[in-house]
Amino acid sequence: MNAAAELQRRIDRSIPLSSAMGYRITALDDTRISVAAPLAPNINVHGTGFAGSLYALGILAAWGLCAHIIARAGLKADLVVAEATIRYRAPVRGEIVCSSAVADAQARDFVDQLATSGRARMVLQVTVGDGPAAAIEASMHATRT
Repeated sequence: MNAAAELQRRIDRSIPLSSAMGYRITALDDTRISVAAPLAPNINVHGTGFAGSLYALGILAAWGLCAHIIARAGLKADLVVAEATIRYRAPVRGEIVCSSAVADAQARDFVDQLATSGRARMVLQVTVGDGPAAAIEASMHATRT
């Protein structure tokens, strides 16, 4: 099973809301993730993407990328969102697409800190939609288990 399918299965199993939202990983490599979900289960009263869904899908992208980086390093850790902010800029009128990427050096530093001290933080930027329609900054915290 490839890494994206494995991560998708882990998220579906661990975070049931992801399935209800239609969350799916569309691209995954060492330091980059893209996810998507259909508009229909994430719609608001205006016929656009529900703000809570945009936030949740973006956080799932950030969490998924960090979890993938930790797994690639052969480490096990509890991973949580320590803090996150979102700025909504425009409505999303179709499929909700979120992307996040980190520099190789940032991923390496995160893994090194987790391996040596047992704890690590990494701040990720997530774009939601075109333009982007929203931007998330998420501070992820990992504690080695």
